[in-house]
Amino acid sequence: MKKSIPVFCLLMLAGCAHYETPGGAVSLTGIESHDVRELFTREAAVRFPANIAVARVQAAGYIPRHGSTHGTGAFTVLTTREYILEDEYGSMKRWPSVRGVAPLSRLLIPSNLTSLDDLRRSSAALKTDILLVFTIDTKFRVDGKSIGPMSVVSLGWLRDRETVVSSTASAAIIDVRTGFVYGVAEATADETNQASAWSSSSKVDQSRKKTEAKAFDDLISELERTWINVVVEHG
Repeated sequence: MKKSIPVFCLLMLAGCAHYETPGGAVSLTGIESHDVRELFTREAAVRFPANIAVARVQAAGYIPRHGSTHGTGAFTVLTTREYILEDEYGSMKRWPSVRGVAPLSRLLIPSNLTSLDDLRRSSAALKTDILLVFTIDTKFRVDGKSIGPMSVVSLGWLRDRETVVSSTASAAIIDVRTGFVYGVAEATADETNQASAWSSSSKVDQSRKKTEAKAFDDLISELERTWINVVVEHG
């Protein structure tokens, strides 16, 4: 994928530190089945207590600064657990009517990914009832101007400009057997600084990781409330 270069990126300045923004998120509805009539026929079939498989998806071509991805096509799956650690798994296991929670193994994920149905089939191989799929969309702005995914930003040129890092974590709770969507959740976190805080690429990435972690933590809380409603309605 060709990198887009914003106007304020002056890489020709020798020795200037720079930062490459990560790839984008993926629309969870955009990678759902395109047959609208078929979607309307899907019904809830969850069995409580439920086993939950978890997968993080990002836009095709997403390259994490640390870790790896799996799959090509409409989207890619991050196989490195960057934010969903044992504490989060433990938290979800304490949700009502949950038997177990596990990450979706890359060994079960097909190499070509066309829709969330591909992940449902992988989840079925694990004998899970629910697929919890989430994505993180992180945006960077300098003096109100957006910097696109996979863009290179010259840090030394920013001087005293205002910088904003904003992350939105979105998730969907999906029935593995039927593809029925029980609910969605979303949470956003941001951090505003002067450009002097972006003194190096590692400092910028710290801001990214901080906002993404906060957005994900808030997403887990939103998901718990959504899950409780699922149990009340379908339990």
